[in-house]
Amino acid sequence: MPSLADLQAGMRHAVTSGDATALGTVLVGGRRAQGRLAIHQRHYEASLVTALLDRFPATGWLIGSALTMLVARAFVRAHPPVRPCIAEYGAEFPTVLAAHDPGATPPYLQQFAELEWHVGQVSIATSQPPLVWSQFVCVGAEVLLGVRLTLQPGLRYVHATWAIDDLMKIYLTGSAPDLFTLADGDTWIEIRGARGEVRFTRLDPATFLFRTALLVGLPLGDAAERALARDERFDAAQALIALVADDLVTAITPEAGVEA
Repeated sequence: MPSLADLQAGMRHAVTSGDATALGTVLVGGRRAQGRLAIHQRHYEASLVTALLDRFPATGWLIGSALTMLVARAFVRAHPPVRPCIAEYGAEFPTVLAAHDPGATPPYLQQFAELEWHVGQVSIATSQPPLVWSQFVCVGAEVLLGVRLTLQPGLRYVHATWAIDDLMKIYLTGSAPDLFTLADGDTWIEIRGARGEVRFTRLDPATFLFRTALLVGLPLGDAAERALARDERFDAAQALIALVADDLVTAITPEAGVEA
């Protein structure tokens, strides 16, 4: 008799792959046990495909629902969920989608789908009360460079080689122009979302590096150094003032053992 762990692994494999061989003789009871299992297999695939299509509606709008559906079904079979939260499922879908038939799809498809993934994440975020500049003035200059800043949860940063934010704006607003040409070239995009609303802001490369460094938890001084390495004209003080003025900072954490 197989162990419980083996039974669970066999059932998972049967549902995700459609192959029930590993279950052997344990798949019994009543008539057409295989048929009953097939119901679970179909429900599993259909629910995950639906989740992907709901997560990437703009991508489907761009390349057509038939192709999106085709790749979504293949993706579900090859990439079963590894986390319990269905909202986290599909992060790898843009890569798989772009690799499906690159000669027949736009060269910016992966970047556009990745942008949509970020849009979906930030649109369900909730803004936190922002700090004001007077709260920074209270932090001594000697410790300021070592502090870490917590930014709004609905922030993402995307470096693209196409102006994909312009294309996403067309989809989100439903206002397609008579003539549209998607510009290529480096684009540094800040995505801010909260409670279903999304805003795109173009940044210069140094400011982009500064804000992304802060978002991942680097100290303020290290973030400034990254930006200065990109552009020696970068003004860290003005960049910090702008960050606070945009209501993007929600907390200050001093270095361990240092009082702010």
